[in-house]
Amino acid sequence: MTDPIADYLTRLRNAIKAGHRVVEVPASNLKKEMTRILHEKGYILNYKFVEDGPQGTIKIALKYDPVNKVSSIKELIRVSTPGLRKYAGYQDMPRVLNGLGIAILSTSKGVMTNKEAVDLKVGGEVLCYIY
Repeated sequence: MTDPIADYLTRLRNAIKAGHRVVEVPASNLKKEMTRILHEKGYILNYKFVEDGPQGTIKIALKYDPVNKVSSIKELIRVSTPGLRKYAGYQDMPRVLNGLGIAILSTSKGVMTNKEAVDLKVGGEVLCYIY
């Protein structure tokens, strides 16, 4: 697999479009941190790390509106790809949906959102936009 982050986002996107409640993705440290951020920001309901085999999996419970069954995640956009990396300093940090969405960054201080990166005055690779 050449782009595991794109695979992670695509599995989430497909599960949301199919209306699934739970999705399983292969685990890695980066995906675990991205899942933790999605849970902290309220985009997913819950998650669980399952250690089965050498890699393990992440079980993610998706969050839907109880009235009209609409997912809390509207869009998942991969920004930086293996062929074209996108970096941003803290001065020119991207604003997603005019501040309503989040950008997930990989920085020297770990994986964090764009707002946390500006507070810590650190830049990094922009992995994806979520709103």
